[in-house]
Amino acid sequence: MPVSAVALKTVALPEFGEPTTMPLLARRTYEARIEALLARGAEAGFDAFAVYGDREHAANVAYLSGYDPRFEETLLVIVPGNQPKLLVGNEGWGYAEICDGPYERVLYQTFSLPAQPRDRSASLSDTLAACGLTTGQKIGAIGWKPFGLGDGGFGEATLDLPSFIADTLRTLAGDKGAVVNAANLLMNPTDGLRAVNEADQLACFEFAATFSSQGLRNVLSGIEPGMSELQAARLMGMNGLPLCCHPMLSAGKRAPYGLPSPRVDIIKRGDPITMAYGIQGSLNARAGFLVESAQELPRGINDYVDKLVAPYFAAVVDWYETVGIGVAGGALWKAVHDRIGDPFFGVSLNPGHLVHIDEWMHSPVFSGSDIKLQSGMALQVDIIPATGTSYFTTNIEDGIALADRALREEFAARYPEAWRRIEARRAFMVEVLGIRLKPEVLPFSNIPAFLPPFWLSRNSAMTVARR
Repeated sequence: MPVSAVALKTVALPEFGEPTTMPLLARRTYEARIEALLARGAEAGFDAFAVYGDREHAANVAYLSGYDPRFEETLLVIVPGNQPKLLVGNEGWGYAEICDGPYERVLYQTFSLPAQPRDRSASLSDTLAACGLTTGQKIGAIGWKPFGLGDGGFGEATLDLPSFIADTLRTLAGDKGAVVNAANLLMNPTDGLRAVNEADQLACFEFAATFSSQGLRNVLSGIEPGMSELQAARLMGMNGLPLCCHPMLSAGKRAPYGLPSPRVDIIKRGDPITMAYGIQGSLNARAGFLVESAQELPRGINDYVDKLVAPYFAAVVDWYETVGIGVAGGALWKAVHDRIGDPFFGVSLNPGHLVHIDEWMHSPVFSGSDIKLQSGMALQVDIIPATGTSYFTTNIEDGIALADRALREEFAARYPEAWRRIEARRAFMVEVLGIRLKPEVLPFSNIPAFLPPFWLSRNSAMTVARR
């Protein structure tokens, strides 16, 4: 049943703490993932796989191998019966060794940066042939994007790999073979291997989300008028964990665009402001005004909370109270659009998606979606109004996981410190904010559903006021 009313109240946000131990994936996890891909591939008629990665598109190769490229491109070649081969450039050679994945390193220096040595590698064609790729094979090429309806006729033959790799793969396969986009085997929101996570992987995501959300919490508690955007962003306390996107913080005229990085621009009292911080496995975002009360808002929008923030928060509450194992993605879409489907709110993107090493892996949440949410899925509530007016926006982006009883018990036993944080966040959302969560919903954020419209009123946030 949809929430009946929400209100702005004084809220004490507890300290949920930060991790003192770091979860790491074991080599056997990567071995099992490769075996699972080969099994799926055999069912689909694939003879081999070539999995591409680079600094910006590392998720699929990292999921299978534990290796995330830092400067260069990489290619993981998987052939049944053979040890997987990881092609790396000069600088990836040593890093790939300490990543200790289930692969044999192969030096392919064309993946190195321009002007670096190229004197110790065979051609790409010869290198791939030595890895086990041959004429007549059906090769699954996995980059970072599957194509489908709405992509202008692009389909399984369309590859998102650099042309020098795609062309070489096609030449190797020859007329009797084929090179097919196989990204859906990993990324499909219905049954892709990355759509459902092990307890250890979820613990890694919770670890990341704790730090990224705490970073935003630090800004909310410490930002002051007269700071530059860069000074405010420093409050995030970024700690060197690998990012899934550029840090974002902007105020004033640039804020409605959401994506800008901070500059030395001075943040003034009354400015609209937005920020986001994402570590691999998480992203958190908030938006509002740098004021203490509605009286300080720009002229004409004193009803900002009533007109925008309250219906938005009610939609977020409905999302949280709807999400659960077995729920269709379309039900989440409907819960949000029943509240804020009016064009004023400007909600055009999916109100929720799967999050992984990449910030947006795929989404089961769209109009009419019958994709059922499963235990082990990691999702991000990601409902972004874009009013295009002086009302600016409001925003909650936080991560959760869905876990059935068995997965919850495994997680709690293996990661008791993280489990205590999760239980405390659930208690805050249920007992303080008034959001009714199903037992399988595990919040990963240290600002769970905490939405302060006025950033200088530190302890004022939206809550449920049930009749």
